[in-house]
Amino acid sequence: MLDGLFSLSGKVCLITGGSRGLGFYMAKAFLQAGAQRVYITARKAEACTEAARELARFGDCIALPGDISTMDEINSLAATLTARESRLDVLVNNAGCGWLEPFASFSEKGWDKVMDLNVKAPFFLTRELTPLLAQGKSALDTGSVINIGSIAGICGETDTFSYAPSKSAIHQVTRNLSCVLAEQHIRVNAIAPGRFHTAMTEYASQDEAQYAKELAYIPLHRWGEEDDIAGVALMLATRAGGFITGQIIVVDGGTSVVR
Repeated sequence: MLDGLFSLSGKVCLITGGSRGLGFYMAKAFLQAGAQRVYITARKAEACTEAARELARFGDCIALPGDISTMDEINSLAATLTARESRLDVLVNNAGCGWLEPFASFSEKGWDKVMDLNVKAPFFLTRELTPLLAQGKSALDTGSVINIGSIAGICGETDTFSYAPSKSAIHQVTRNLSCVLAEQHIRVNAIAPGRFHTAMTEYASQDEAQYAKELAYIPLHRWGEEDDIAGVALMLATRAGGFITGQIIVVDGGTSVVR
């Protein structure tokens, strides 16, 4: 019964922001689970190409560099993928950014940049790729969209004035799209991570006092590791998650329970 439950054999996947951090971890997991091909995007072409080269140790990984915060780049990415593939099985909207600035001086640029990449891009990229995601799907063999949210979009205590609202918004986009796309046999879910070791969180992990304070506060007393995000992503991408849609899966060691 369990044979193939967590398998991506023969599946084609796209992960935005796949050159590092959570995106890289998920790309690696998908390839190890037997994905036929995994495409990764990143704004920095050299980093994207290098990551794809490293991930190629685990399977067929292709770099498609680009800045998907603009509609032109979103359309270009969708067109490129459509020219290469007859179908897409898994889309992970992982690319994102944050902006730290005091409330009194918080800039319009800091608001728009975060909202464009964290909310607008996943919505429009999913829309443009819906024909590929729906191709050949059925009730028991669905397409899967995984949006990367955050517990910042759930908890009220935060000073990330554009990041937190953007993640709350992508959680709601997830719920909306799960209803819209269900008839086409496409499931849409989100993962809301807590603290993980990524470039975006280095400012906290390299501050010994801050890091120790966070470890004490988190109920499981650690930050997330590669396997923690990979396991949940695999569940949502495979038959194991075939009856799950419209859900926000919190992966935070219990932080949101006490926060």
